[in-house]
Amino acid sequence: MENSEPVYVTKASGDKVPFDVARLRRSLERSKATATEINKVVDAINSSVHDGMTTKQIYRKAFALLQKGSNSAAARYKLKNAIMELGPAGFAFEKFVAALLNEDGYTTRIGEIVQGRCVKHEVDVIADRGKVRCMIECKFHSDKGKYSDVKVPMYIRSRFEDVRDAWQEQAELSGKHFEGWVVTNTRFTTDAEQYGNCAGLEMISWDMPTGNGIKDRIDRSGLHPLTSLTSITLAEKKALLDMEVVLCSELTKSPQLLKKVGVSKQRINKTVSEAHLLCSQ
Repeated sequence: MENSEPVYVTKASGDKVPFDVARLRRSLERSKATATEINKVVDAINSSVHDGMTTKQIYRKAFALLQKGSNSAAARYKLKNAIMELGPAGFAFEKFVAALLNEDGYTTRIGEIVQGRCVKHEVDVIADRGKVRCMIECKFHSDKGKYSDVKVPMYIRSRFEDVRDAWQEQAELSGKHFEGWVVTNTRFTTDAEQYGNCAGLEMISWDMPTGNGIKDRIDRSGLHPLTSLTSITLAEKKALLDMEVVLCSELTKSPQLLKKVGVSKQRINKTVSEAHLLCSQ
């Protein structure tokens, strides 16, 4: 039975908020766990949650309970954490963002040096689709409580305008519409969001814009980072990331990649099976 009295839990940012059992249910439903598994987790959390408990503690308990029933559900549940495990360097996140855009019909290039009107810039992702070209800057954080503040879109706007001015002078790009994007794996502060929208930037975070944030794009595409997997170790995940392998789908297509990082044949079969289940929408 769910608590009727409010219990205050502590978020990664340090803010204290009422425990929201409905939100817990929604996150479990997104993991595609069965109704029985969801009820079991909700009952266990609801009976043990207390004032001052952290959302991290709640997450760990829910994840452990889910993992006992379904590795693929547990892997989907840990999606936000898995994205953070793509760090600490930003390249893997940039490649992941490019993969999400490819799924939406863009052609992408990563980490290119582009001559602006005034100076050169290293651009995280350049994406083209039809008459649109996007300059995309990715702001990766390995801490849930770290948000991208207003300085981020202000800085990126100035860089985008310099690059856009140069692109507009190129005959081969005549007729193109240019967009500046900022993508972060956590969230934007209120000021950052307000400034970015006012300045005409496309602002994408974990759950923004509504229905089209990172988590929504992953749900639609079935693309999951390999860091979601529960059947390989952190060291093996890091070795794969060092080889610039980012997606579960890359492992389903090329299982030999797992052998290269020392995964045994038996565990390769288990990992590929988990990856297939995780990627199924």
